[in-house]
Amino acid sequence: MLIIAILSNLNKMICQLNHHGIFLRKPSLAHTLTFAPPRIRYFRCCLPAHCLKLESSATGSRVSRVVRTEAQDVLFDYLHCTRSLDLTDAEHMSKNSPHFLQKLLSEVENEQDVTRSLSKFLRYNPINEFEPFFESLGLNPSEVSALLPRNLIFLSDDCTMIENYRVLYEYGIARSRIGRMYKEVQAIFRCDFGVLGSKVRAYEELGLSRSTVIKLVSCCPRLLVGGVNSEFVMVLDRLRGLGFENDWIGAYLSGKSSYNWQRMHDTIDFLEKVGYSEEQMSFLFKTYPELLFESSGKKVYVLVGRLLKLGLKMKEVLSLFLQNPKILSKKCAKNLWQAVGFLFEIGMEVEDIASMVLSHVQLLCSYSLKSPETVLKSLKVGREDLCQFFKEDPSALLSLASKSKTNSMEHATFHNASKHFEKTTFLLRLGYVENSDEMLKALKLFRGRGDQLQERFDCLVQAGLDCNVVSNMIKQAPSVLNQTKYVIEKKIDCLRNCLGYPLQSVVAFPSYLCYDMERIDLRFSMYAWLRDKGAAKSNLSLSTILACSDARFVKYFVDVHPEGPAQWERLRKSLP
Repeated sequence: MLIIAILSNLNKMICQLNHHGIFLRKPSLAHTLTFAPPRIRYFRCCLPAHCLKLESSATGSRVSRVVRTEAQDVLFDYLHCTRSLDLTDAEHMSKNSPHFLQKLLSEVENEQDVTRSLSKFLRYNPINEFEPFFESLGLNPSEVSALLPRNLIFLSDDCTMIENYRVLYEYGIARSRIGRMYKEVQAIFRCDFGVLGSKVRAYEELGLSRSTVIKLVSCCPRLLVGGVNSEFVMVLDRLRGLGFENDWIGAYLSGKSSYNWQRMHDTIDFLEKVGYSEEQMSFLFKTYPELLFESSGKKVYVLVGRLLKLGLKMKEVLSLFLQNPKILSKKCAKNLWQAVGFLFEIGMEVEDIASMVLSHVQLLCSYSLKSPETVLKSLKVGREDLCQFFKEDPSALLSLASKSKTNSMEHATFHNASKHFEKTTFLLRLGYVENSDEMLKALKLFRGRGDQLQERFDCLVQAGLDCNVVSNMIKQAPSVLNQTKYVIEKKIDCLRNCLGYPLQSVVAFPSYLCYDMERIDLRFSMYAWLRDKGAAKSNLSLSTILACSDARFVKYFVDVHPEGPAQWERLRKSLP
């Protein structure tokens, strides 16, 4: 009866996965071709930005940085001073909408006086503000064109959308993710006042931290449609039952993936019916979290389907899973099907391959193999001889076809250096994948021993930040950990007690911790003076004050007050 129940549960999933073959295939030529759309140059005020040719003679790749900066300043002044957009929104839009800026520059006839010409153009030609707004949220021009609202050109005409955008941004969601959310689920931007904020907070009430909720709704914006998603709640409850903390799930969510919570729940159910105990499942998910978070558990069903197609019986499949749980991991499954493909290509019968899988699955899962052609050429034997040899001695597959010797030589230096080992251990705890390109890049970026990096990491956690939040901060700004513990503590103390900002403000702008204290003291002293004079808004973000260039800071935080330049000089001279 157990087998019948499991087969019934699998039927719905496997029937949708028939397009998955047993053997790995090389991509066809059609999959390797790319298509570049033709470049066309034409522009009028009514045309969307994607219609531009970016290499036009006047405004293409030959545009100097000075001209581009001037154009950004003009656009900023127009959005902030003329259209009364919030300073931070106007600044972000002007700096992060290059295609739209290109569109404006194509209207400039006098390249020697971009500021005057572009200001004059904007004075008599109001722009469609949705274009730079959507582009600044990370959408490309073709996506922007498809999302432009009809009969509206001013952001102030769509108060509901802007209000919901601000709710998400102020909660802590990156603007680039808000753009993807808008593209995927526009309905959440049509919520009435106060509704979207209550929906987001409802997920915090499930026991999740703010950082986890941010990642969750960024990756799965459909969770904000309707009430709290019941399928997600079921998955969360099952994971709690297996002994996982509420925020464990947040460490493995990725903005590049989508998630099917019902399938995740079904995967946990399936493994339970197979015979895994709670302790075994807990160990399995801690060791191989990708089982749930990559394709939402679909790979488990794909693996079952392939084994069944290979000729194994369901009882044998279940036994394999229980005795060799690591075959469910991504790497082991890949090695297994590469080995199966190798054996198939040298002419081994399907029945013999199935028998070898049952008897030597650990061997087949453990190593990546060379191509059959390479092995045949090096051994100077035919396919039939090689096939018969492996039938008689399956363990010879490892010594004759494995890439392990080559791999071990390539990485000998890496694994033999204790310093690298300590760093690797630390980076693995941050969520990096061992031996990946990201891991190798990170090893070059971080300076110091593994224990020193861990000490600096712990310093941020002890200051009051969530562990998952700190991990994300470090990935955004690795140089944070290249400073001593003393320097990090000094900057956090300055943030809280001198500048008056909450600790959470560094989550949105971790690079604050990378700036030297002289820049921080000087700029915030000027900003505080300006604010006291009533010439600056209160509670401007850290990035607005620190990240802009010196020239831009002087323009918007010094020259805006008649006494500003004199005060700025006094502050500069007062520094040690």
